[in-house]
Amino acid sequence: MKERDLRPPAVAGQFYPGSSRALGELVDGFFAEVQAEPQTVRAVIAPHAGLVYSGACAAQVFGRAQIPPVVVILAPNHTGRVGAPGGASAWSRGGFEMPLGTVSIASEFAEKLEDRCALVTHDPSAHWGEHAVEVELPFLLKLSPESAIVPIVLTWEDWQRCKQLADALAGLVAEWPEQVLLVASSDMTHFESAHRAAEKDRIALAAVERLDGEELLRACVREHITMCGRAAAAVVVEAARQLGATRAEVVDYRHSGWVTGDDSSVVAYAGVVIQ
Repeated sequence: MKERDLRPPAVAGQFYPGSSRALGELVDGFFAEVQAEPQTVRAVIAPHAGLVYSGACAAQVFGRAQIPPVVVILAPNHTGRVGAPGGASAWSRGGFEMPLGTVSIASEFAEKLEDRCALVTHDPSAHWGEHAVEVELPFLLKLSPESAIVPIVLTWEDWQRCKQLADALAGLVAEWPEQVLLVASSDMTHFESAHRAAEKDRIALAAVERLDGEELLRACVREHITMCGRAAAAVVVEAARQLGATRAEVVDYRHSGWVTGDDSSVVAYAGVVIQ
């Protein structure tokens, strides 16, 4: 593995503790609150904020899922760095270094996906400084350190490209010899009152529960719902539906005011399991 193929952590010490011991204890504490047995699931939606705010929600998601050998993580591109002409920037080889260990890239799956979908390109520049994939990794490392990931950050939010990527993902997953988990990394409404955020997020999550990715995108535009990973969620919902999923369950919903005590302007988080 070439050194340049290893991505160092970008937000260690900011979004989560930078030491392996402190991070491990924090994540273990979150998992201790999960009162459910892990099951085989097609896909999940999990938040990606600082773990003090959203970690408990993410644990409720990952703690309910049996983590397979390959995990595809779709996330928004917050930094604006992108060199991939199709706007779906993958990190297709090497690994992501974390305080708890290095997460390997499922290179063969990533390469096959690039062959199937012209939107997807190996584009490391888009991942430098981006947190939306990285913040999910402590949970995967705790539960299944041998699993490999396919991290992809998206710059677009239209249904045509979401459907194109979902079609390619569903076709590849259906043929893959190992189980694959699809993960959409997304927070919900940003910087509105807790009450208003909950109202808006109920609309978005209702579309998710119906496994309707296209309606999710329409609702976010129509209702001005600032769900940052809406495209990632739409792709995952549609791919899971094509793979036979029949049920999406919201297993956790909370907001930053639970930690800060200020409900006047919050960021909200939802955890969804799709089977």
